[in-house]
Amino acid sequence: MPTPSPTSDETVEPYRWRWLILAVMITAEIMDLLDASIVNVAGPDLERSLGAGPVGLQWVIGGYALTLGAGLILGGRLGDRHGRRRMFLIGLAAFTASSLLCAIAPNIESLIAFRLLQGTAGAMLLPQGLGLLRENFSGPELTKVFAIFGPVLGLGGIVGPVLGGFLIEGDFFGLGWRSVFLINLPIGIAALIVAARFVPKKAGDRTMRVDLTGAALVVVSCALLVLPLNQGQEDGWPLWTWLSMAASVIGFALFALQQRRTTAAGRPPLVTPGLLRKKAFTVGLGGIALFFSGLIGTQLVLTLYLQIGRNFTAGEAGLGNLPLAVGTAIGGAVSGAFLADRIGRSVLQVGPLVQLAGAVLLWFELDGLDTSSFSIWDIVPGTTVAGAGAGMVIAALFGFILAAVDDDEIGSASGILSAVQAVGGSIGVAVFGSVFFARAKAGDFTTGFHHALIVQAVLLVAFLAITFLLPAKARPEDEQHGIATEAAADGSGTKQHHTV
Repeated sequence: MPTPSPTSDETVEPYRWRWLILAVMITAEIMDLLDASIVNVAGPDLERSLGAGPVGLQWVIGGYALTLGAGLILGGRLGDRHGRRRMFLIGLAAFTASSLLCAIAPNIESLIAFRLLQGTAGAMLLPQGLGLLRENFSGPELTKVFAIFGPVLGLGGIVGPVLGGFLIEGDFFGLGWRSVFLINLPIGIAALIVAARFVPKKAGDRTMRVDLTGAALVVVSCALLVLPLNQGQEDGWPLWTWLSMAASVIGFALFALQQRRTTAAGRPPLVTPGLLRKKAFTVGLGGIALFFSGLIGTQLVLTLYLQIGRNFTAGEAGLGNLPLAVGTAIGGAVSGAFLADRIGRSVLQVGPLVQLAGAVLLWFELDGLDTSSFSIWDIVPGTTVAGAGAGMVIAALFGFILAAVDDDEIGSASGILSAVQAVGGSIGVAVFGSVFFARAKAGDFTTGFHHALIVQAVLLVAFLAITFLLPAKARPEDEQHGIATEAAADGSGTKQHHTV
């Protein structure tokens, strides 16, 4: 929440340990992103250890994203009410504890249940990060912080399979797949200690009522959407799957109606009404859903193709994702350092075109493979180019959306942003997994991958189309935080330094 601005001749000293706050926030983001993707390479291990089939694997991966996405908007509002520091510490402790439960799960059913719990803990944890950063950084420093966040959001999820493959392949202490969850324990405990010591206390607004009815509608609607997507392929797409997806659309429509009525009645809604009137924010959310559905889905298919189709070990499959990670890092660096400020939204149009070029290249690389002598080097050019395009988009897209958000909207905005990303990833896992396994069950792995690339191309074209609805440039820094307005009201015509 914004604090009163000092007069023009005052300067507020920035919080001394603010960069430690950034380090803790990034650690929490990385824990989430790793856990969203690190189990991608654990499929064969889970099958041997717990008897997990394709649907079980999709639920281990997609179930986490489901509860994460469904609870994020509520998590953002709880931070507004009870204080972001308190909710961050509670969420981080619960996330670390649920990681331990996942590591000791005795069967696939309990692992799925613990993953759902882990996603719920993440929903309490993640929305607090952006708000804490906005409270402790301002001006050019805040711009730098967001510039760091973009590549972290992209690389964290892509490096996950690489790290997961290393841990499973190493089979340290005979733990196998369990080590991909146990790695969160030392990281989570260290982050808890640092956060408890250095994140400043700030009371929430206890007069704010939390819209539990709206939260329940979001949870039910998300479940009605993701459940049939995960189960449909296995069950042969019976009538209930289509009815469930239709019901989810009705549920989201009821949520929108309920939010309007809540606002009209003078009660605080889950979603700050002003956000949805901002074109850059609403269009950007659509872009996030399309983009991350395709990115997470194709990353899963790449890993499955290498492990199931080409008999790669977990470690080899993890390394197979490395060109994608390297390409993402390069694309993010180029976008953040050179393109985003100079060409505005055009970078969001160049990025998907580069991704499409990578997908086309990968298609022909797969088509010309000699399956008897397949090597990861056969598909490195395509995956690297695709990763570069993804990195260009990630680095710019979050900056564009966050630029539209005012300080008093950050709790609601961060929850919505993370929720759309998580649910988009969950849908991507379900859709792309179903498309791939439809052919993989017959042993035709290359065609399964080809079909996944077609789905990705459709999503990228749709993403490219909606980028033209975005403003040509992100909102200027002084307008984002009300500095220009304050200066005008002060009559001095000069910008004032203030904390967020």
